[in-house]
Amino acid sequence: MLRRTALPVVVTVVAALTLAGCGGGSSTATLSPDKEMALAKTAFDQTSGVHVQLAGKDLPSGNVLVGADGTLTRAPAFDGTIAVKILGATAQVPVVSVDDKVYAKLPLTVTWQTIDPAQYGVPDPATLIAPDTGISHLLTATTGLKSAGTVRGGKDNKEILTTYTGTLPGSAVAAIISGASGTFGVSYTIGDKHQLQQAVITGRFYGADEQKSTYTVTLDDYGVTKTITKP
Repeated sequence: MLRRTALPVVVTVVAALTLAGCGGGSSTATLSPDKEMALAKTAFDQTSGVHVQLAGKDLPSGNVLVGADGTLTRAPAFDGTIAVKILGATAQVPVVSVDDKVYAKLPLTVTWQTIDPAQYGVPDPATLIAPDTGISHLLTATTGLKSAGTVRGGKDNKEILTTYTGTLPGSAVAAIISGASGTFGVSYTIGDKHQLQQAVITGRFYGADEQKSTYTVTLDDYGVTKTITKP
């Protein structure tokens, strides 16, 4: 029979062991922001593919990227739709990027054409997965990182999501959108598996004289596999 004075000690030990067993990995709350960005970059760089969505806000006039939705793979390759603003109108353009070529079904056409995406103010979407110049490069290029708190989210609200804020140099953003100028404010949402789930970037994407715009990048379905071929 346990002595009464020993019971609190036993309960404390059992509780500590239970909590220790519930972890499954390092909590983002216990890591420095720089360490978390490094782990998030590794998670992105090691995935076979990911579903990516992009949405622009407060965009200037001219040929600009409005949004995108598609699958990005390690090939590198992309298969999806890109929305661009041309002559004041927004067009949804089916796009496939593979083997360093970008194919698109342009408005009012029925066949696939090889295009230079820079002519439409957009990057080659396949390059977004490149470790040195793509989305993950932004994570470790960010300075002044600070944690902005945690919330529950993800599938069935089971994940602990941590938000980080910081500043991006124009040179890092220009690797994706060439007209980027000045510095950019950025907010990242990282899941408890160290996966980047969202990035919100604000600044002058289309030149120093243009207004500030915001692009929100949302990522999910890490580990997706898809064979993307020339259309």
